[in-house]
Amino acid sequence: MKNALSLLRVSTFSLVTFSLVAVFGSSQAIANTANTTNNEQVKQNYTKSKKVPAMRNRVYTQLARAQKLADDGDKAAGFAVLAEVEARITSLNAYEQAMLYNFLAFMHYGNDDLNKAIVNFNKVISDETVIPDSLLLSTRYSLAQLSMQQQDYAGALTQLIAWQQANPKALTANQEMLFAQIYYQDKRYAQTLTHVEQAITLRNQENKLPKENWLILQRASYYELNQPKKVTQVMEQLVRWYDKPQYWLQLSGMYGEIGEEDKQLAVMEAAYQAGYVTQSSDIMTLAQLYQYHGAPFKTATLLDEAIEQGVVVAQEKSLAMLSRAYLAAKEPQKAITVLMTLTEFVEGGKYDALLAQIYLNDQQWAQAVIFADKAISKSTHDKNADYLGNMYLAKGMANFNLKQFKPALQAFANAQQLPKLKKTAQQWLSYVEREQEAYQKQQQIRLAMLN
Repeated sequence: MKNALSLLRVSTFSLVTFSLVAVFGSSQAIANTANTTNNEQVKQNYTKSKKVPAMRNRVYTQLARAQKLADDGDKAAGFAVLAEVEARITSLNAYEQAMLYNFLAFMHYGNDDLNKAIVNFNKVISDETVIPDSLLLSTRYSLAQLSMQQQDYAGALTQLIAWQQANPKALTANQEMLFAQIYYQDKRYAQTLTHVEQAITLRNQENKLPKENWLILQRASYYELNQPKKVTQVMEQLVRWYDKPQYWLQLSGMYGEIGEEDKQLAVMEAAYQAGYVTQSSDIMTLAQLYQYHGAPFKTATLLDEAIEQGVVVAQEKSLAMLSRAYLAAKEPQKAITVLMTLTEFVEGGKYDALLAQIYLNDQQWAQAVIFADKAISKSTHDKNADYLGNMYLAKGMANFNLKQFKPALQAFANAQQLPKLKKTAQQWLSYVEREQEAYQKQQQIRLAMLN
């Protein structure tokens, strides 16, 4: 969120010039006859409800001199002139004192001394009856901004409310947003939204789009109020009006949060096609979305290209997802290639176990036995080797199909020791024992016939 006080952050030259121009007019006017300019400007700042003392020519001349020095870049000399004026403070009338402090406040602000700027601005409004309303309003507004920059949000709000009460005009959109920013920093999010929405309404009345940072503040407020659907609506506007990669990705994430998974994938895929999905984490998110929506071929293609290009690191998480995608896409050989890589650098036997299962399903019995043995051997490195029992079964079934009855029976006997597989293992043991007996009888008959 852009700091509201950036509106006040300008050069010393501009600040000092503004302080005089706000009261007297342009620099060219200052070069004119002092008495004439002074009288005209005092009339402009004089309000019917107040009798503001006039500024005398000698005081005006000193303030103009201080401004000229500051304009020329000699701030120290400008401060020295103002110090001379302040030394005679008792000889100044109330309005002249207020204008002196106004100049000092702007000069200190130009020197990045916010504390002294605030002190002097407060002196300007110490007696509201002796200064023009225009100066009162501008000073309170400046104090609100400076207090906000000092993270004194309560003080900023106090000044801003006082400024609003003294201001006969309706708030502008930018002023509404200053209220909004202060309320946000004070964690008063409902009030923040009230002012943001009013600012947007005023902007719409001018047939203009709301500013980007206004929408960002609105989104943040809805987020703090735990209103994800409202956050999503603001994100839709940010995507529509301020087409940036991060907004597309954030909108996709919000659709997922509110349960609109189809839109989540559609937006993420559109972002990918637009070239916005470039980070490894975002590519992995899109791959997961493809996987969730039953598009394994897209998952595999996306990951394979990203790994090949080095955008996604070939590590366990990405390779495991790639292998699952190939399996779901009916590409077992490609899955096997990826799993072989995983078995080389991942401790434990879960990927060997998956290979054993793939080979078993593909009726490659010898390979199934090899990788079942590897998985069983590596299971000691796994804290939770939940695949161990299935590997005993896989080894038993593969050996059975190879007519290797002894190792098959041993494997099923091992599986029988595991409570969850006891019943299944017993059934296989009984079946293999019967088949072994039948096979041995057939072999005996064949031998007898040969003899």
